Amino acid sequence: MAGAANIAILLAAAVLITPPSPAQSTPGAGLTLDRIRAMGRIRLGYRTDARPFTFKDDAGQAAGYSAGLCVVMADAVKSQPGLGSATVEWVPVTAADRYLALQQGRIDVLCGGESITLTRRAQASFSTGIFPAGIGALVRSDAPVRLRDVLAGHDQPYRPVWRGSVTQALQARPFAAVQGTTAEAWLTARIRDLQVIADISRVSGFDAGIQAVLDRKADALFGERALLLDAVKRDRAAGDLLVIDRLFTTESLGVALPRGDEEFRLLIDRALNRIYLSGEINTLYGKWFGEPDEPALTFFRWNTVPESH
Repeated sequence: MAGAANIAILLAAAVLITPPSPAQSTPGAGLTLDRIRAMGRIRLGYRTDARPFTFKDDAGQAAGYSAGLCVVMADAVKSQPGLGSATVEWVPVTAADRYLALQQGRIDVLCGGESITLTRRAQASFSTGIFPAGIGALVRSDAPVRLRDVLAGHDQPYRPVWRGSVTQALQARPFAAVQGTTAEAWLTARIRDLQVIADISRVSGFDAGIQAVLDRKADALFGERALLLDAVKRDRAAGDLLVIDRLFTTESLGVALPRGDEEFRLLIDRALNRIYLSGEINTLYGKWFGEPDEPALTFFRWNTVPESH
């Protein structure tokens, strides 16, 4: 009996001293940098279908606006003691598993156009803002004028916009949104609030959503407006598509980081601060979105954090 008790004590002690796996570790200061130092590489997660923020180019390499920002962040990481020889590994993730990959420690940074929401902050930490964004809508060029007017927020100038006239135009129409995005959550809530009976197709990506619109399986695709504009610009059927001139929401996009590691977040924010203050951000922004206008410049000024108090 005493021998059995001793074995039980030894087993309990073994459980207590066994280090948790990276996926089970409690986030803490320095955890991410320690992991990168131990592995000798920094892993940048990116979606391959979220152009112009992140995508896989013709050479099979990660590219896009956010990918460029993550290169700046990786350089900041490599400037830390003992990390100069760390390599950069780009890890493809999907819209469905990207936050799980971050939580499980399969990636160190989630590069992309991630809307900063309170729900997502329960899953990840975020950098300071990297892009002024909002949800838009894409329709066919031959979409009913009434539908286009309602989506654009227009109506007959000689009468008020009644809630009933809006819901009538949206009633029984099929819409699409990429699964797992803020656009999906917003569209679902908006249809419920308006008490509209409509079918929502939750597609795997923007290409699938655009094809659904072209095939008339969806009357409109809702998503980040910058993504919709870029997709139309590149699509061979661009003449058959139209992005509504309206933002349904105003959002700030950021880069998602492991929760609880303030040292790592501070390092990332300082890297962004540097390129915002130097004006380097204007070149990167201009490459993917055109010369930044005053609202964009104001966004970067507002997201520049003072170094001292």
